[in-house]
Amino acid sequence: MIMNRKNTKAKPRTRRSKRDPSPYPKGWNRKRVEALLEHYENQTDDEAIAEAEAAYNATDSTMMQVPMELVPQVQRLISRKRAG
Repeated sequence: MIMNRKNTKAKPRTRRSKRDPSPYPKGWNRKRVEALLEHYENQTDDEAIAEAEAAYNATDSTMMQVPMELVPQVQRLISRKRAG
């Protein structure tokens, strides 16, 4: 009796890396996020205070309170300014 066999060779299994389901902003990835987390998780209180004070005293930017409903519009405005 003759058996009709289709492809009997086993296909090599390829290992698929699991895709990270988190959506990252443009230019960001899991590696960059993990590096940032590591930086802040290992930062001493004194280093954190110095960083916050340096940001507060910076003369090239400012901090302001923006109503949550306006944040998307402000972000678009900043993006256009940086692009153009």
